[in-house]
Amino acid sequence: MLTTLASLIVELRSGLLSLPAYLAELETRFAVQEPSVLAFVPEVGRFDRLRRDAAALLERYPDPAHRPPLFGVPVGVKDIFQVNGFTTYAGSRLPPEILQGPEAAVVTQLKAAGALILGKTVTTEFAYFAPGPTRNPHHPGHTPGGSSSGSAAAVGAGLCPLALGTQTIGSISRPAAFCGVVGYKPSYDRISRAGVIPLSPSLDHIGLFASDVKGISLAAAQLCTDWQPASPLRPPVLGVPLGSYLEQATPATLAHFEDVCQRLAQGGWMVKPVPAMPDFAGIVARHQLLMAAEAAAVHAQWYAQYSHLYHQKTASLLLRGQTASPEDVAAARLGRAQLRQELTTLMAEAGVDLWLSPPAPGTAPAGLESTGDPIMNLPWTHAGLPTVSVPAGFAANGLPWGLQIAANWQTDEHLLAWAEPIAALLASDGAEN
Repeated sequence: MLTTLASLIVELRSGLLSLPAYLAELETRFAVQEPSVLAFVPEVGRFDRLRRDAAALLERYPDPAHRPPLFGVPVGVKDIFQVNGFTTYAGSRLPPEILQGPEAAVVTQLKAAGALILGKTVTTEFAYFAPGPTRNPHHPGHTPGGSSSGSAAAVGAGLCPLALGTQTIGSISRPAAFCGVVGYKPSYDRISRAGVIPLSPSLDHIGLFASDVKGISLAAAQLCTDWQPASPLRPPVLGVPLGSYLEQATPATLAHFEDVCQRLAQGGWMVKPVPAMPDFAGIVARHQLLMAAEAAAVHAQWYAQYSHLYHQKTASLLLRGQTASPEDVAAARLGRAQLRQELTTLMAEAGVDLWLSPPAPGTAPAGLESTGDPIMNLPWTHAGLPTVSVPAGFAANGLPWGLQIAANWQTDEHLLAWAEPIAALLASDGAEN
């Protein structure tokens, strides 16, 4: 049952794996795992609907030679994406009728590629910090991360092979690391945001979760604009961004990260320390201000009428955003391109192809009240650079470690091509760390 997304795509398209038989196995696993993980928004008759959708897909594409690229792949969809036939709740208590809209472009693309919608996955309230019920599949007493908590946990628990998420600070990279899966955040706007309830339009990214980098690449090829498969690449030079940014991680995390860098160096990659982001505190301040201001604008009408229904964490963000001056917001918005240019220039001067960093200050925190700190993801999101978080072993407490890999602007194809052998090396000996 548990297989990589890349293998599943081949097996379902070719007919080597029967789609009805696969869904039957998935239903059995769902019945066992989902009650303790709570990754999905409840749906009555989920697998009856899936069987009908699968039958229609098989009738439409009986010949394996003519099946679309993601034929029969079940996808979990974060519950801020509009999906025809599903109600969008966005993890909130607001009247759902005011939240509905046309189907998200990325969902329509997935359906056109042959994917099946397994269901809506749990999100924090409006993709901010107020947590939902989802638990970490590796330890139910720990957070799965947020805001794409359900999507990351669903893939981590083997409940679906592919899931959609969003990231405004760290909502793909962090939960991917906490749940031991691959999380891909593209360059800003390479996957359409149309039909997704925004948090901060200047900072929101649409991304993917799966168990393997190759599977992510196959899915990304169907969803990213102007995707060009990467040609054979030379080994990348891996940069480590020294300075106050890296110091946000805990000593235990930094020790593990240094060990990962040593393993990569021993595996033949060049790992190069490079001082970076001297104004890290300023980057954080600009990002937080821009996010709060844009969120306040997005929610202005809803909040005016339904403020009593918002979680305190979300309400605090919106109230903070209401006080931001237009001049400060404009400056913060310009800061995105400035940081991107600074990092791009630094990469060229230092001869660096990829940045390595921890995807979170530590492993998944205990308890469900906090989704963890996204500080390690913030600068890459602010700059809009593509990132992928890959599993990097397990801590002594049994929770997953991850490695965050960032690449240059619009070089997503190279990022994933380079990340695949890195992830493979870490998987080969990660269980010992």
